[in-house]
Amino acid sequence: MKLLRYGPKGQEKPGLLDADGVIRDLSAVVDDIAGDVLGEAGLARLRGLDTSALPRVPQGVRLGACVGRVGKMVCIGLNYADHAAESNLPVPTEPVVFNKWTSAIVGPNDDIEIPRGSTKTDWEVELGVVIGKACKYVDAADALDYVAGYCVVNDISEREWQIERGGQWDKGKGFDTFGPIGPWLVTRDEVSDPQQLDLWLEVDGHRYQNGNTRTMIFGVAQVVAYLSRCMSLQPGDVISTGTPPGVGLGIKPAPVYLKAGQTMRLGIAGLGEQLQRTVQAE
Repeated sequence: MKLLRYGPKGQEKPGLLDADGVIRDLSAVVDDIAGDVLGEAGLARLRGLDTSALPRVPQGVRLGACVGRVGKMVCIGLNYADHAAESNLPVPTEPVVFNKWTSAIVGPNDDIEIPRGSTKTDWEVELGVVIGKACKYVDAADALDYVAGYCVVNDISEREWQIERGGQWDKGKGFDTFGPIGPWLVTRDEVSDPQQLDLWLEVDGHRYQNGNTRTMIFGVAQVVAYLSRCMSLQPGDVISTGTPPGVGLGIKPAPVYLKAGQTMRLGIAGLGEQLQRTVQAE
């Protein structure tokens, strides 16, 4: 299934994308794509629906973040060896963990705000993992059983605040609009191997990132298991698993960063695409 949320900001309704690419309204079935809906019983209930009987949603509707009421958004840094190299940082021996504030989460096609005074706002296409049931101290062999599904994430990053301003990375990762997720949550049963997914990103039509999740240092199962040793994971938590090379910071001979008025297009095979315009924060 491809689950989604649609409508004006703050008023999103639950929906799904049917086999014909038509958005269907789930408002009469569930209140949101969140919480228990993401568990095995909740997803089984949705799979059993006659989608043709669900109301059609008009074309062109805004898509919100594909998960509602996200409790936390946990991110993994430097999870591709070639990205660590372009960042002039050593390959990690354990996952590098940081957070995005939930106030950064927006829809997949919403505008991205360039923070006031920023000259180093950057892009990062990443595989997002959505937790479906609570877990703590799980083994890697069982970790995928706790995953509801996968989605596209653009881990927007302000490099000056991330690297040059002292303290933790979180400051440069959590500006408003820096966490677009979606367009939809693709349930785990439709992704045969999360470590065999092509992912890519373009800015103004120029392809900067081309990668595949098979080159992750720590795979999805390892990441979920590792995080479950640091914290309990809850239904609706989102994990962003790192980016392949090609970020603006690593461009040679000089970095390339985003400015207002540009367009980003990015996607992951089978998980859909995002399309964002950059604007100056007011």
